[in-house]
Amino acid sequence: MHTFKKKSLSLCISAGILATGGGMTSMAQAEEAGKNKLEVIEVTARKRVENVQEVPVAVSSLQGENLDAYSSAGMDIRFMSGRIPSLAVESSYGRSFPRFYIRGLGNTDFDLNASQPVSYIVDDVVQENPILKGFPVFDVERVEVLRGPQGTLFGRNTPAGLVKFDSMKPSQSFDGFAAISYGTRGAINTSAAVGGGLTDNLSVRISGLHQSKDDYIDNKAVGFEQTNQLGGYEDNAARIQFLYEGNSFSALFNYHFRDLDGSPIVFNPNIATPGTNNIRPDFKADVVYQDAGQFATQQVSTQGSSLKLEWEVEDYTLTSITAWESAEIYSRADVDGGYNGFPPAGDANAVWWGAQTADEIPDHHQYTQELRLASNFVGQLNYQVGLFYFYEDLTINTFDFYTRDANSTPSDPEHGAQNGESTQYQETTAWAVFGSVDYDFTDDFSLTVGLRYSDDEKDFTAELLDHPFIPGADGGNYSKSVNPSDSHVSWDISGTYKINPDVNWYARVANSFRAPSIQGRVLYDQNVSVADSETITSYETGIKSDVLDGQGRINVSVYYFDMDNQQLTAVGGTSNSNTLLNADGTTGYGIELDSEWILTDNIIATFNLSYNKTEIDDKGLAVAACGSGTCTVTDPTFQVPGGFGPITMAYIDGNSLPNAPEWISNLTLSYVKEIGDGEFFAHTDLTYRGEVDFFLYRAKEFKGDALVEIGARTGYNWISGDNEYEVSAFVRNLTDEQVIIGGVDFNNNSGMVNEERFIGAAFKVSFF
Repeated sequence: MHTFKKKSLSLCISAGILATGGGMTSMAQAEEAGKNKLEVIEVTARKRVENVQEVPVAVSSLQGENLDAYSSAGMDIRFMSGRIPSLAVESSYGRSFPRFYIRGLGNTDFDLNASQPVSYIVDDVVQENPILKGFPVFDVERVEVLRGPQGTLFGRNTPAGLVKFDSMKPSQSFDGFAAISYGTRGAINTSAAVGGGLTDNLSVRISGLHQSKDDYIDNKAVGFEQTNQLGGYEDNAARIQFLYEGNSFSALFNYHFRDLDGSPIVFNPNIATPGTNNIRPDFKADVVYQDAGQFATQQVSTQGSSLKLEWEVEDYTLTSITAWESAEIYSRADVDGGYNGFPPAGDANAVWWGAQTADEIPDHHQYTQELRLASNFVGQLNYQVGLFYFYEDLTINTFDFYTRDANSTPSDPEHGAQNGESTQYQETTAWAVFGSVDYDFTDDFSLTVGLRYSDDEKDFTAELLDHPFIPGADGGNYSKSVNPSDSHVSWDISGTYKINPDVNWYARVANSFRAPSIQGRVLYDQNVSVADSETITSYETGIKSDVLDGQGRINVSVYYFDMDNQQLTAVGGTSNSNTLLNADGTTGYGIELDSEWILTDNIIATFNLSYNKTEIDDKGLAVAACGSGTCTVTDPTFQVPGGFGPITMAYIDGNSLPNAPEWISNLTLSYVKEIGDGEFFAHTDLTYRGEVDFFLYRAKEFKGDALVEIGARTGYNWISGDNEYEVSAFVRNLTDEQVIIGGVDFNNNSGMVNEERFIGAAFKVSFF
């Protein structure tokens, strides 16, 4: 029994743990040493394997089976929100198009060519288009979040930081697993993987995921009644990898795909009680009153492949990564959330005029190539240099539809009657050369200097066809082309000083940029807007420490950043448009805490906390406020003429950035105890996300309340023969707390709410 305990205890106790600096605690290793200690956590934040405690970067990670607890309800990538300091994730599409925010920096743009200041990298390949960022999480070795500018080694659009996923890689050892869970509203979540050696040099790993949920939202709009019309989905994904390992050469091939067929996130009209952000009393999460709910759909298909080649040449490693990614999506929703009616009559589900739109990527391709040469010296000096190339070709169609009523007949049974169509064509070409040098001046002090030159160019055309309701358009037609370009030198300087064997102090100054962005959704206002490049300089220092003779870990960082020409997205208003603009300046500062503790031989606790303060600094900057005229704007306002009547403008100087909570915190407790021939485990976590504003302007109805979510997972595992078995039960959002998490402001106070309570049970078998 002792052998079993050493093998499985670390798996049980780490299930669901977010460890300080990114790790799991291996009790088995600690027992072998005669005392429970936290294990050394390795990360690849600087494109080589390093001890997280010695890296001069604020980095946290989710590793191993801890991912199972947070994603146990079949959640998409948004399950990461709040689980790591300073990280928030949200979406107005649902299971696709996640938007990431680090230290308050993100982008609320909902168009399909939106760029984000948080880079997203999977298996060493940047995923630029927002649809690529929604790929499901399964069979993953580690997730790393690097906070602060990462413009030297990663380069492309990283002023806020990056999220980095590394899949489990093939090996010569035969192993695998199969897992299935069933939960609330018929949700099924299954995943499996198997791998091993094919020859002495060639190994393979195949992994897959299936997630589904029944439609459960009833539509009760008169004339459009249908039970179980919305809320369901079927999401399938798979990955196959081949690894060849020779004496001094290795090759890793990766192919992956995803296919999602479901419904988009549900919009609810007039979700808030006027003058507050309280959900109206008659709201029901499983009922809508929509006159276009029957057309709601979201279909996503992505695929990609990469080839990573590595040569060991004397004291150097030469790496080549060649990759291709492709994405397609068609997403349509009733964005007003209601039906055409008479709001003054007191029906909150009625809106003055209906709106349904659809967005489509019929064609997309991304190609990247990276070449990197890194030294493998064991002395004082190490360095790496590289070249990077990026090309993307993208087509976007946006459709606007006639308002529908019970007697209307669609011109197209599949898509309904259509007002107009706008098309965007975007081609992006970027390249960079970069280098980084590390030098150990003494055993206790080391310095890193990095430099990157980036060149970025876009060719863009927007066209509007046959739209009868656009003032001033030439027969409803419009076309405009732009081709912004820019280059920039990013840099960073960081140092690490070992105060004693258990405490490291680091400091870092870093500069990065985001290339020009384009917004061409011209259905309503025919304005193609371009945001110039934004730049950021960040100052950061922190302490990384192991305490209590290895039984505790505390990492603390403080930072300040100054951003010039920050790219902002003015969303909504009367025209329901996206408009890009630049703020003169934006500042931010904060503090981040990661900690992990072995409380007893059976209990481990983690606690992290972050405070992020952001402020827009541009005294003359104003944006259009809610077009409905029913929201309570708390910023100074004025009015200007508009094509559909006066437009209310709100000054945003001094406001915090949208979807930027000041406080994020997470607490976990994990317990494990040997019982009979196996082990009982229990895990609980509590996540807090502070208040957020949904838009650049502030309004009482469009402020998201603080959100507290509690999760728990408990179960029993045992080994029989060569297999390990596990049964568990879990719950997410234990208290069933619901708050408004996003808004649409152009014709009523429409909004979305967070996921309801989810209860489920799971079974897993692992084989070796």
